[in-house]
Amino acid sequence: MLTKKEQRLRRSRQTRIRIATQGVARLTVTRTNLHIYAAVISGDGAKVIASASTAEAEVRTTLGAGKGGNTAAAQVIGKRVAERAKAAGVEKVAFDRSGFAYHGRVKALADAAREAGLQF
Repeated sequence: MLTKKEQRLRRSRQTRIRIATQGVARLTVTRTNLHIYAAVISGDGAKVIASASTAEAEVRTTLGAGKGGNTAAAQVIGKRVAERAKAAGVEKVAFDRSGFAYHGRVKALADAAREAGLQF
């Protein structure tokens, strides 16, 4: 029987395979209890184009201590990563939720990135 983490990793592998065939940049999300991380990775997977997380000092001061694990923080990160990706010249991405369920913080980050101008 697979553990919860192994199940999530199995789901994420399937997504990565599908996105790799598209050859488009991907917006990947990683979530922990305390923080949420987002990165835009090039289509060939070679380099990180833009990234943002609640672990950044600037974000932590605006959110407050221990507030990186909620939907409001996820919205801030979604907006930041979208702005940085657009500044780097990336408009279209594939959303890679890393096997996490598409609700709560993951959904909040995706919606904020869409509102900030990323297409996926």
